[in-house]
Amino acid sequence: MQQMKPLAHDPSPSRLSYRLQRWMLTPGIRMGLRIVVPFGLTLAIASVFLSDDRRRDALSQFVIELRADIQERPEFMVSLMAIDGAGLSLAQEIREAVPLDFPTSSFDLDLEQIRQVVTGLDPVKAASVRIRPGGLLQIDVTERRPVVVWRTRDGLAILDRDGVHVGDIDSRSAHPDLPLIAGAGADKHVAQALQLMASARPLGKRLRGFVRVGMRRWDVVLDRDQRILLPGDYPVRALERVIVLNQGNDLLERDVTVVDMRLGERPTLRMSSAALKDWWRIRKINGDGQ
Repeated sequence: MQQMKPLAHDPSPSRLSYRLQRWMLTPGIRMGLRIVVPFGLTLAIASVFLSDDRRRDALSQFVIELRADIQERPEFMVSLMAIDGAGLSLAQEIREAVPLDFPTSSFDLDLEQIRQVVTGLDPVKAASVRIRPGGLLQIDVTERRPVVVWRTRDGLAILDRDGVHVGDIDSRSAHPDLPLIAGAGADKHVAQALQLMASARPLGKRLRGFVRVGMRRWDVVLDRDQRILLPGDYPVRALERVIVLNQGNDLLERDVTVVDMRLGERPTLRMSSAALKDWWRIRKINGDGQ
């Protein structure tokens, strides 16, 4: 009798195994097995661990101590403050505005807040704050430069070229080299006042200052109670005309109290009372002689 050969093993998967493998290869299932399941297990373990108050408090204390150990390492400590670009008085003002107890951790310093506090000071135009190696808090300051003294009802103040308040002063003698301006709104026209100052240089020490009138025009104040009334438009040009007249005819050396240039086509002179009396007396003499 012929012996039967055993059936060969079929290597193909069963229908159930095939469907299971295809299901495991779908993107959603793969993501779930790689991310969702581990995350869920971790969350469950953490929830069980933190459900106990003692373990939760111990973990919080451990985190606090670990953070403190890192922040208080010597390489993260700030021990000094350096201020560059500021005078002695401004540097002292900055130190008072930013009171820090050194040494302190660099993690406890809000550099942007410190910069805002420093730039909020009137004499400071701009500032940058950074931490330098060696535990040094570096503050670089661009200080406003006063260019005029502004007289108001509240006293005297110094302003920069943009009309920004730099500080208050007790007396005019504190800045005798700066021109004096006065009047409401004068701080909004500092640049124009400086132009007038440049044109008025030939007047020398006779110049006392500039007064803003009606928030629209300037008066030039000289010694001997003389004034030059300038128009609202092209005041520099009007002042230059007066300077030329003075250089040619000694206009401001005469008994004139006011030179009114508000009407450019018809300048007007106002004489002093003594000069006016003399003028009328001369006219009367001339009239009697005719």
